[in-house]
Amino acid sequence: MALSSRDRLEAALERINDPKGEGSRAFRKLYVEEARAAADAADARAKYGHPLSPLDGRIVSIKDLFDVAGEPTTGGAKVYEAAQSAKADAPVIQRLRAAGAVIVGKTNMTEFAFSGIGMNPHYGTPANPADRSRVPGGSSSGAAVALADGMCEISIGSDTGGSVRVPSAFCGVMGFKPTQNRIPRTGAMALSLTLDSVGPLTTSIADAAATDAVLAGEPVKPLPRRELGGLRLAVAKGRLLSGLDTAVETAFDRAVSMLKKAGAYLTEINIEPLLEDLDHIHAIGSISAVEAAYVHRDVLAKRPSEIDQRVVRRIQSGSQVSGADYVRMIELRRAAVEKAAEQLAPCDAIVLPTTALVAPVIDELARDDDLFARVNLHVLRNTTVFNLLDCCGSSLPIPDAGPLPVGFMMMGARGTDANVLSAGAAVEKLFLQ
Repeated sequence: MALSSRDRLEAALERINDPKGEGSRAFRKLYVEEARAAADAADARAKYGHPLSPLDGRIVSIKDLFDVAGEPTTGGAKVYEAAQSAKADAPVIQRLRAAGAVIVGKTNMTEFAFSGIGMNPHYGTPANPADRSRVPGGSSSGAAVALADGMCEISIGSDTGGSVRVPSAFCGVMGFKPTQNRIPRTGAMALSLTLDSVGPLTTSIADAAATDAVLAGEPVKPLPRRELGGLRLAVAKGRLLSGLDTAVETAFDRAVSMLKKAGAYLTEINIEPLLEDLDHIHAIGSISAVEAAYVHRDVLAKRPSEIDQRVVRRIQSGSQVSGADYVRMIELRRAAVEKAAEQLAPCDAIVLPTTALVAPVIDELARDDDLFARVNLHVLRNTTVFNLLDCCGSSLPIPDAGPLPVGFMMMGARGTDANVLSAGAAVEKLFLQ
């Protein structure tokens, strides 16, 4: 007999409150009594066979950058703890509540969502479930740890350059980044107005698809069934497969071999011309840094000493970009998005390791700013490309990758979200055998 929503919630709360666990670092705020009331209501609906959606009664965490009415939205930053309270829930939170989701709390994150590492000097760094000496990945750090440690069943994060997919890869869960315009970002503290997207971290493609539909305000439908023999997968040879950890390279090669043996059609694709287009943007600056300098201009001007200095340095680089250069970056990006949509259309997904590295050690990065900066760029290298190209896709854990998780990234052209998810479901089925 399946456990009730209330029973599953109490089990999640017990894990969150375990003094030997990561709950105090994974969560910034809990909604205990509200969650209990929501779980009881979901159980009552289930008793009479009237669930609101496939998410009815599911235990969900939300990243600490979504507006919840009556409280400040802090974005992992102490500098915003006394900010004006939100007047209304963010649209994605409204949709989760309307679907019957049991929102258990807000999860910790990299300050301002500006790092793929997941460290937070103010509220602590949630330790990686596979090895507590290692980082969880970011910026949706608490989201991934909470999910992997059984403190929730679904986590809602954001992804600007990999902030859903990177922690999913490091912590051994599944993460989905949608085509940006499908899910509203109103009421979500921005890092990049151009690149931010909202997506779920889950333990299955089915949960990801259902959650994605709810967040997008779309009907929840079963994914079209795909067979591996009908998939058109393309390995992006070139620089994105360079500089891999041995564990990552071995796991990825084995995953590709598994797919070939199972009948999937795999070819190679040359996306170097697209990467060169993005190089022209990077030569000018960082879109994220420019837009973050705008979003956080007041606190950066008045209270920079209260912000993680690694975050401050990254944002300050954006404040040096002229208006003309910023417009140039946006135009270059627009052209690259159009080119990518055309080139990637024949593929169900491009496949790559989600990250070039397994999760690094927390202490090593904490004491060395230069190492942190280099590792952060390397961690985000493969994922950031696809935000700039407005692609959609997922990170799946590769089975038997070793002591540390390795992510298998499947990215598709913008607007092909359902297709990429259904292709992912076929791959997931193979990985779970």
